[in-house]
Amino acid sequence: METTDVLVIGAGPAGCIAASLLNKQGFKTRIVEKEKFPRFVIGESLLPRVMDHLEEAGFLEAVKAAGFQEKFGAKFIRGNEICDFNFSDQFSEGWKWTWQVPRGQFDQILADTVQSMGVQVDYETRVTDIKFNGTDSVTTVVDKEGKETQIAARFIVDASGYGRVIPRMFNLDEPSSLGKRKTHFTHFHDLKRPEGIDGNRITIVVHQQTVWIWIIPFSNGITSVGFVGDPSFFENLQADSKEAMLSLIMSDPNTKDRFGDAEMVFEPRTIEGYSISTKQLYGDGYVLVGNATEFLDPVFSSGVTFAMESGNKAGHLVGKFLRNESLDWQSEYTDYMMQGINTFRTYVSTWYSGELHEIFFAANQDAEIKKQICSVLAGYVWDLNNPFVKKHEQAVKSLFNVIKITK
Repeated sequence: METTDVLVIGAGPAGCIAASLLNKQGFKTRIVEKEKFPRFVIGESLLPRVMDHLEEAGFLEAVKAAGFQEKFGAKFIRGNEICDFNFSDQFSEGWKWTWQVPRGQFDQILADTVQSMGVQVDYETRVTDIKFNGTDSVTTVVDKEGKETQIAARFIVDASGYGRVIPRMFNLDEPSSLGKRKTHFTHFHDLKRPEGIDGNRITIVVHQQTVWIWIIPFSNGITSVGFVGDPSFFENLQADSKEAMLSLIMSDPNTKDRFGDAEMVFEPRTIEGYSISTKQLYGDGYVLVGNATEFLDPVFSSGVTFAMESGNKAGHLVGKFLRNESLDWQSEYTDYMMQGINTFRTYVSTWYSGELHEIFFAANQDAEIKKQICSVLAGYVWDLNNPFVKKHEQAVKSLFNVIKITK
């Protein structure tokens, strides 16, 4: 039997952040990852909040060297209306920019960097069983050759993403309170990309009230495009995925001219019912991080932010636990993470209800309120000095009602 202090399940951003911090604290840390890297995953637009975690974990310089597309804000479009958010004009103290990244390359950089720090990463290795004895555990894994290995660990960090190893193994999955959504997406060779900032920044298009489009340009000339909405919106599309994507592209003026005759990099893909929750974020001997905890919706790029925030928080708390220091998992981890998750949940739900559209595209916007909302969109959803974080639901609803009355 092999041994380690901490076993991390999953080599995505959450797992790599946690592994790096635990390694820095002197704990033997090992990652098992069922996929072969690089691998494709959505979540290509980062938020400024993640820069703090990349820096602390020792990944920032490696990511900078990759030359990814820098992201300074976001543009929202509804018909002829435009709403711009610039991260340099936000309420909270913090980073004013981040990146738009092809996730396969980005995640590989983090995994390579954490390996260079001395953390063992076993790819194409899946977890088949976990047995807990108090907080100690024995995990059975199988590699690509079919070789079975047992790993004894003092603690497990489950960063398995949509694989959700511990939630599925121990019946912790719960349905999300958000409505079901579906997305159809691909990457394009973006030969008609506009010059200047309009060609480089992420753009979110309101296609219908409950249907929106992401346009995420990368520095390599490729642009990610996806349609997201209620599953019923996609019911009458052609069965062929490329034809379905082309019909969607041609249905909106913001995508028709730019991508109507553009070459697709890969066969368009569909994901449905991705919003999911869990009964608990921690237990004796384990903690859930990243999408193994909860995934809301891609509209505000919150997924990678939650992944890195939870990985960072877990890295510090697991270190405290292994040093036998006092800690309260409920208040220091669950309550903390749920503050950010519930804040974004308000913005996601009011986006689909249309209330947030009215706020974003309102005439004569209050500059201070826009700064506060901009900080939310930058990922600073733990800044309780911001009224649009501290009382997020009340603040959004009240602002919407004021706008409705004055229209």
